[in-house]
Amino acid sequence: MAAFSSGMPIPDMAYMLALFGTGAFVMRGAGCTINDLWDVKFDKMVERTRARPIASGVISRPKAFVFLGGQLAAGLAVLVQLNPYTIAFCLGSMPLVTIYPFMKRITYWPQLVLGLAFNWGALVGWTAVTGGMNWGVALPLYAAGVSWTLVYDTIYGHQDKRDDVAAGVKSTSLLF
Repeated sequence: MAAFSSGMPIPDMAYMLALFGTGAFVMRGAGCTINDLWDVKFDKMVERTRARPIASGVISRPKAFVFLGGQLAAGLAVLVQLNPYTIAFCLGSMPLVTIYPFMKRITYWPQLVLGLAFNWGALVGWTAVTGGMNWGVALPLYAAGVSWTLVYDTIYGHQDKRDDVAAGVKSTSLLF
């Protein structure tokens, strides 16, 4: 959207697409690694997650931290390719990314925090392409992404409801 509206040349669009595809893949993986490190206790209590590599003991916590370091280094390599405004904007997502794994312990709305964190990329993409922010366009896109995440993760979470209650984990699946 931002690339077309700003008249970005096709080769630049392809570069940004490759950059954001790589960044999204790497940072989504880092988020999963962090979540698995912090949720080992809960993962062992939920049938669907018992076999995850850290929870099952296939991968040790120290090795998982080394892997996470590699993921974060790759993410940093992507980040430094972006303009300074976008780099600062990316750093603004860190509180959401950091608190998400803990939200299931304190609120029935962790999927909302997940949506806020996961969809930050829509805002980042706009700033990376244009060097600024058009909230009138980017905010509805972000809100739609957050809403979609809230819906699909609530549906997805229904398979874990019994185990979540036993483990003391909260979710919109239990709330609704």
